[in-house]
Amino acid sequence: MSAGGKQVMLVVGEASGDIHGAHLVQALLRRDPSLRIFGVAGEQLRRTRFESLFDVSEIAGMGLTELFGNLRRLWGAYQLLRRSLRERRPNLLVLIDFPEINLRLAKLAKELRVPVLYYVSPQIWAWRRGRVRQIARWVDRMAVIFPFEVPFYERHGVKVTFVGHPLLDTIGVPKDKEQLRAKLGLEAGKFIIALLPGSRRKEVANHLPAMLTAARQLHRAADVQILCVRASTIGQEELGELSDFQEPKIRIVSEDRYDAIGAADLVWVASGTATLETGLLLKPMIIVYRMSWLTYWLARLLVRVEAIGMVNLIAGEKLAPELIQGELTPARIVAESQAILNDDAKRASIIERLKKLRERLGAPGASERVADIAVAMMA
Repeated sequence: MSAGGKQVMLVVGEASGDIHGAHLVQALLRRDPSLRIFGVAGEQLRRTRFESLFDVSEIAGMGLTELFGNLRRLWGAYQLLRRSLRERRPNLLVLIDFPEINLRLAKLAKELRVPVLYYVSPQIWAWRRGRVRQIARWVDRMAVIFPFEVPFYERHGVKVTFVGHPLLDTIGVPKDKEQLRAKLGLEAGKFIIALLPGSRRKEVANHLPAMLTAARQLHRAADVQILCVRASTIGQEELGELSDFQEPKIRIVSEDRYDAIGAADLVWVASGTATLETGLLLKPMIIVYRMSWLTYWLARLLVRVEAIGMVNLIAGEKLAPELIQGELTPARIVAESQAILNDDAKRASIIERLKKLRERLGAPGASERVADIAVAMMA
């Protein structure tokens, strides 16, 4: 261990982990400003007092087959992290999701007698459940963000705490829809649809064409306004084709993305964290996802859950239609949209059930609770 103050090594593997990690680092530094925290960083972690070993964008991938093209960089990153863990011997290793590398690091940390805190569990309750035996051997404490994960880990003898979902800290209470429309300069009296095609280039390429065709078809049947919410990991130029759209015109929203979602009546959203963000903002949605057929085939073999959308998984019921692979067509998007937009009672029912889902995810303050656990583990 370092003699010059306590050290924490923190490893994330994607954009959402970068955000959760940044909040955790800020909470840790409020408790102990002398802490030295290092590891894998993205844009948000680099804005904190964090020592970055390399950028998370170098290792982030999409799907199983797509990861194969990234193996060399993944291997290089893993070797660098192993070396740093051995040489610096931090007082605590904090892992956020990303089990492909993080479970291997947990094993090494256990050999080095470095305590391991795993924040944001891998979705092993959905697929690759055998990994829970590795977690039981190598992880000292799980800080989970969904209440149903607690009994799962307890059944396997893992020390676990439900800390609430960190998105509750960033999203806050849903704002008034009409005020948001006025703020964004949107026309009154029209349905507004927000498009969230994904946070990775491949996702946008797979989803946006069907969304745009559907937007054109829906606009012919009803006078709708369309917003496209750009993820911070997607360049403006990658949405360039939107500028050619005339009917309907599509506005690209890069800032205040939660305000844009909050102003919408319906959201077309790629499966992932964005579905939960949309749910916490109490917005009816249609979940879409298309991947390579090999990835899809492998996933079907391994995944044990009926739904892929987080809101449907957490609620235990179908709150949002899911259009996956061949089901993702403009005609299906339009039909599902009309079924929601043309039925006020259905929209109201979805919103009420989303409120109950939001209540189940606990109270804001997840990062603070995880920081308390981390400090206690270093005492």
